[in-house]
Amino acid sequence: MTPKLRKLVTSQSSASSALEPLTDYDLVLRVLREGDAAAFELIMRRHNQRLYRLARSILKNPTDAEDVVQETYVTAFQKLESFRGPSGFSAWLAKIALNFAYRRVRRRGRVVFFEDFVSPPNGEGDPLISRIENIESSEPNPELNVQIAELRQLLESAIDALPIEFRTVFILAKVEGQSIKEIAETLSLNEQTVKTRLFRAKKKLQETLGDAFDELVPSLHSFDGERCDRIVFRVLAKLTQ
Repeated sequence: MTPKLRKLVTSQSSASSALEPLTDYDLVLRVLREGDAAAFELIMRRHNQRLYRLARSILKNPTDAEDVVQETYVTAFQKLESFRGPSGFSAWLAKIALNFAYRRVRRRGRVVFFEDFVSPPNGEGDPLISRIENIESSEPNPELNVQIAELRQLLESAIDALPIEFRTVFILAKVEGQSIKEIAETLSLNEQTVKTRLFRAKKKLQETLGDAFDELVPSLHSFDGERCDRIVFRVLAKLTQ
């Protein structure tokens, strides 16, 4: 039976701080037993950024990624009783998101490969690549900030151009900071395969962008509060209709 939410939470502050120490499994039980909307809101806020970046790594489109995250939560809510726990909730959510993301990829019928980026039609590389090594100063500098923004966009484009299997592993490892073991569990792969894909992804990116690309990686696919709130509100509104 699908649980019923007890009330609609309308703001981030309304999710009780008393729930913060609870594990994901404890929150799941509160939703199942009490229809606690604050508990489900906290679940979403905990996992929003990771699911968004995972979906974004596959779809390369922020709007599509948001849609996938919302679909993931609605489906997870409907199937919450099937989660056995107590561990593995993050991987369980991620697999639902992966299914929705790959379904969209199949509907599109095409994937952009890394070679499309490193070998542009005109045969010329992007001049911004040669400027990556110049970003060293942390002092306020409008011109430098523009340059960093341009380079971040270039890095995002380079990562978007990786084959999906490399791109997803790279985002989970270098942006989200997941361990090899966690990634293997999330993607249903063995650990050696994860290591191999991560190595190849990094090698391709370093060949294109230079060693300094590591400094920009943590800021990729930023997930601001507005996007987080938007996803939470839309899902809660749908589930309480």
